[in-house]
Amino acid sequence: MAGVNNITIIGNLTGDPELRYTPNGTAVANFRIAVNRRWQDNAGEWCEDVSYIPVTVWKKLAENCSESLKKGDRVVVNGRLQMRTWETKEGQTRNVLEIIAKVVASSLEWATTEITKNPKHEEDTDEVEESDDLPF
Repeated sequence: MAGVNNITIIGNLTGDPELRYTPNGTAVANFRIAVNRRWQDNAGEWCEDVSYIPVTVWKKLAENCSESLKKGDRVVVNGRLQMRTWETKEGQTRNVLEIIAKVVASSLEWATTEITKNPKHEEDTDEVEESDDLPF
């Protein structure tokens, strides 16, 4: 049975997007967003928890995010969850659960924005060209 892997979150960028290119020239950008959760405990005291979620974007979306977003911006991110594993130089195995984003949009909850449309490129597709030659 096939599963559904779709996530939408809203949060604030913890830093500017980092844009890189794979050896074959594909744009990839990474950033993290902070997602806050606030609740009242049984004693009526307000509590807060923050999760820091890594996000990866590819191709033109990566370039647009790098050009348009900056630390502190509130964004809506939609995509799929992916677990990535790698080995450090010291031989330790590391894992990260990240969002591979299909859609990144500015939240207009506390801000306004101006939209500039880019021309559509023939090579732009919904499919992401993932490879082992990632620059990070």
